[in-house]
Amino acid sequence: MIPRLGLALAFLLVASALSAQTLQPPVPMPPGLVLQPLRPPPQPAPAPAPAPSPAAPAQPASPSGWDARQTADLQALDKVDDRTANLAVPVNQSGRFGHLEISVRACVVRPPDQPADAAAYLDIVDPRPNAPGFHGWMLSNEPAASIFQHPVYDVRLTGCH
Repeated sequence: MIPRLGLALAFLLVASALSAQTLQPPVPMPPGLVLQPLRPPPQPAPAPAPAPSPAAPAQPASPSGWDARQTADLQALDKVDDRTANLAVPVNQSGRFGHLEISVRACVVRPPDQPADAAAYLDIVDPRPNAPGFHGWMLSNEPAASIFQHPVYDVRLTGCH
């Protein structure tokens, strides 16, 4: 037992001696240099949001540089029944697929001088209890960027016209 303890103690001594030799002393600071803690830059106070008009649903702001269109082309899938449907839903109107009510608030496309893409602001509601919904922009070329996650249905934007 004592030889093992001696071996462990010798190992610790050698390791500490090696680490003492390899450690470099800190670099001295130039005279007059004082370190101060980093502070985040001051943030301007946020402007108060305008009150939404109760008469009309809020219209999402279109991404700048995109051209507005009147109809969203959607592809809907019922994962249980393996049933698909192509829906053309006009802006500010709703379409139905199964239990879903799909409202289109805006539909935009990129200008012709840029890579083709389309985006639509969708409100997808399943009226059943505890069913997930979706409220936001959906992109046709990047469907994974904003996904409607539902155990039964899948909805994708295919374009705007």
